[in-house]
Amino acid sequence: MNDYTGGKHKWYEKIPSAFVILFLIICAVCALTYIVPSGEFKRTMVNGRNVVVAGSFTYLEKTSKMTVDVWGLFKAIPNGMVAAGPVMMIVFLAGGMFKILERTKAIENAVGITIRTIGVSAKSKQLMLIVLTFVFGFFGAAVGFENVIAFVPLGIMVALSMGYDLMVGAAIVIGGVAIGFGTSPINPYSIGIAHAIAELPIFSGMVPRTVYCIVCLLILIHHISLYMKKIERNPEMSLVKGISTEGLSIDKERINEYKLDIRGKLVLLLFASFIVVIVFGVVQYKWYLTEISALFVLYAILFGLIARFTADEIADTFVQGASEIAGGAMIVGFARSIMVILDQGKIGDTIINTLAAPLVNFPPVICAILMTLVQGVINFFVPSGSGQAMATMPIIIPLSDLIGVNRQIAVQAFQMGDGFLNLIIPTAGGLLAMLALARVPFDKWCRFAIPLVVKCMVVGWIFLAIATYYNWQ
Repeated sequence: MNDYTGGKHKWYEKIPSAFVILFLIICAVCALTYIVPSGEFKRTMVNGRNVVVAGSFTYLEKTSKMTVDVWGLFKAIPNGMVAAGPVMMIVFLAGGMFKILERTKAIENAVGITIRTIGVSAKSKQLMLIVLTFVFGFFGAAVGFENVIAFVPLGIMVALSMGYDLMVGAAIVIGGVAIGFGTSPINPYSIGIAHAIAELPIFSGMVPRTVYCIVCLLILIHHISLYMKKIERNPEMSLVKGISTEGLSIDKERINEYKLDIRGKLVLLLFASFIVVIVFGVVQYKWYLTEISALFVLYAILFGLIARFTADEIADTFVQGASEIAGGAMIVGFARSIMVILDQGKIGDTIINTLAAPLVNFPPVICAILMTLVQGVINFFVPSGSGQAMATMPIIIPLSDLIGVNRQIAVQAFQMGDGFLNLIIPTAGGLLAMLALARVPFDKWCRFAIPLVVKCMVVGWIFLAIATYYNWQ
């Protein structure tokens, strides 16, 4: 998908890796330990949560132990990875399980059968759009973002078979997955980690988030429908006019190849039970990261056994899946090292106190909206949901305590700022990989996706306002 003009890369292709950006942030935070005064708040336990006491901030005398030199900088990185161990663990284990699930081909065949069953006649186009958008939205909510990259060609084939263009196919898959991931009530990578840091029950507030997820998917369907009608009236209005679709057109023989045998059906039933067990365990038994991680290992083995993989195949596939997501796991440790430095320098509370000073003059709902914008900016530099949660929530949660924003609402503001921007930020590797498979240039995609992001954010702000009014816990 590289797009060149005059032999030069597009601006978004020059953006450094998230690791490079995080390392620069770590260096900057080390420098801040010499500049920013040290200070701390008093904290107290309220309803089992460690809460900042408003008005208790005091400055501390800066000592040599509160400044981080070059050697301390590099030590902070492994220390951060150790501190982030449980979070890195769940990312690795989730990657392993979903790789085995992907290799069973059960989900791919289920999608193919759905396409064949619904058909591609004129009467079924809208139904096809609705069904597939919700299917991919569910995958985004339950499976994750990068784990669904392999399904992009399926969406493209469906769109082309209905007489539409590459953009419609990309919107169904990428839009559905991104919005499902960004509004998921059971996303272990972002919402689970944010809840853990906020000392809230994992996946609490599930019903309101589920409603919000469905509303955002309906907004996506409406947005795609408007574009479909526009290119139906005038094909010249297509944003991807002239881009080759060779090799992506749906093949009747190929679509007929999709089928589910008894093992495939059992894998799908087992996957459904996986979702049910996680929700039940979290709600009924207050499961935490360790229990959910154990579930990933258990179901990875069960998926492999049902698919009749050998023990070596299960192990090798699991390791392959974990290795493919190693970058995402490591970035969590890098992000956690920022907090290691802030804690050593005793400057985290000083930053919180400085941020809180102007915000206390605004109503909580305005503060919540501002939080979504701040998280959106941070997401440009740290596109990993789990990495961003680890880097920002330790600051946002005590800040929310000081300015009167409920912690559940602060978590929702984080999820909005992190989730929707994944549709348009060029630092998100998963997005660029999906667009490459769809053959949709990034700049063309942004013309389609930016209005969608704005719509979802506005609806999200309304949701935050309602949640604030009712003091959503």
